[in-house]
Amino acid sequence: MIYLDYNATTPLAPEALAEMRPYLERHFGNPSSIHAAGREARAAIDDARDRLARLLGAKPHEIIFTGGGTEADNLAVIGLARAQASRGRHVISCTTEHHAVLHACEHLQKKEGFRITWLPVDAGGRVRPQDVADAITPETTLVSIMTANNETGTTQPIREISAICRERGVLLHSDAIQSFGKEPLDTREFDALSLAAHKFYGPKGAGALYLRTGLSIERLQHGGSHENERRPGTENTAAIVGMTRAAELALATMESERPRQAALRDQLWDGIREALPTAVRNGDPEHCLANTLNVSFPGLDGEGLLINLDLAGICASSGSACMVGSIMPSHVLLAMGVAPELARSTVRFSLGKENTTNEITTTIARLPAIFSRLQTATA
Repeated sequence: MIYLDYNATTPLAPEALAEMRPYLERHFGNPSSIHAAGREARAAIDDARDRLARLLGAKPHEIIFTGGGTEADNLAVIGLARAQASRGRHVISCTTEHHAVLHACEHLQKKEGFRITWLPVDAGGRVRPQDVADAITPETTLVSIMTANNETGTTQPIREISAICRERGVLLHSDAIQSFGKEPLDTREFDALSLAAHKFYGPKGAGALYLRTGLSIERLQHGGSHENERRPGTENTAAIVGMTRAAELALATMESERPRQAALRDQLWDGIREALPTAVRNGDPEHCLANTLNVSFPGLDGEGLLINLDLAGICASSGSACMVGSIMPSHVLLAMGVAPELARSTVRFSLGKENTTNEITTTIARLPAIFSRLQTATA
């Protein structure tokens, strides 16, 4: 099997598993218990918080552990909007955000009387900083713009957007779930930042929210005083420890992995173009994650492509949602101006640390037969 779907999830790093194992076995105590077993678990969480804070250039109390990236996004968007509601009820986001942010904003609009401004993107999927500036009003309290898109890999002009938000006194949250461990992040540019462990070789079901000192946030759940009364619920000690170790490894190898994966991505794109010259690359090629390649294949069926790739031993993704058995065109591509039919014939390839040149060469060698088979089926 050739796995080219690392943006969906990554394998658990052996080093992370090794650090988790004691807390899955003998050190199983509840970190809120005051006895020795509980204190062991609490010490592990405190140590992980300190280590993750150092990686982010943050303070330990600025780290909130969550059950994953979706929860971190929801807590940031809804929790910050509610906490700032006395100042205003206007939130700005972008049409290409992950559904964890899109649906959180839609909830605020439909259920809680907030006004949401959806910023457009250019053909490469980037937000124009001037559009952010123009959208801010005296009622605006929060801007939420992702650092890098999960489908296309397009990175946003966060530094410019951050400067605008700082100047206008508006909070900036960013979904950094796809970019952490792949691109440098400076927490000084953000008020809140969401992470998900399973995107950087950590365990599933673990995430974190960086929240700048001094900011209030309204909890979404109720039931305890965990995480400084910001996220109740017994902490998953093993997952938190594993996420922290995975984060350390990801940042330690980032500078060497970026050019290596970019070279593999470019090799794959060259091979695709040679096999099917009409193929179209989506996203901004200059402002893009090194590991992500989003390609539309005119005239070919997207679902058929994925099935045939799978049969050929290649794991990839459409990047679109599957509803009631029908493949829906990606909201990200539609927002970029891609025609619906072309959006339906799109595949996302996303690379990781275990991919090799030989795997990409093998993938390219298998593509002509797949294209020929699909073209024959649609003729």
